[in-house]
Amino acid sequence: MKLSILAVGQLRGQKEAPLFETYATRISKTGRALALDGLALTEIKDQAGANSKLEAALDAAPTAFVVVLDERGTSLSSRAFAEKLSQWRDDGTREVIFVLGGADGLSDALRQRANMRIALGPMTWPHILARVLVAEQIWRAISILANHPYHRN
Repeated sequence: MKLSILAVGQLRGQKEAPLFETYATRISKTGRALALDGLALTEIKDQAGANSKLEAALDAAPTAFVVVLDERGTSLSSRAFAEKLSQWRDDGTREVIFVLGGADGLSDALRQRANMRIALGPMTWPHILARVLVAEQIWRAISILANHPYHRN
């Protein structure tokens, strides 16, 4: 199953970029054994029309399972998120796209289009850090599914 993040804003040149790459590399290496195909990142400039560009990018992947990060979404424990990832894979989902908005958030149309809405908790996170948090949670889910000792209860 292909995993990707579609995000408004650019990580390139940011101090958080190496941390994101660390998790993306871990996901790629360990995920293969679990039929999870790495983590791709597509970024859209944070400017007027960004939500329309997100919608156009999703139009290019009409069969993808779309998960938007939204403060009004469901909060999941790391284990529950791992179970969701495993369920999507086992149900034959070919691609999961995690969508992160910019400073102005996501349009109602994007929220409605989502198959699932997830919150990273009640706090608001900068969109640059949010993609690192999503990557870390994907890595944590993979480590849980692989019985790797990274996650502790």
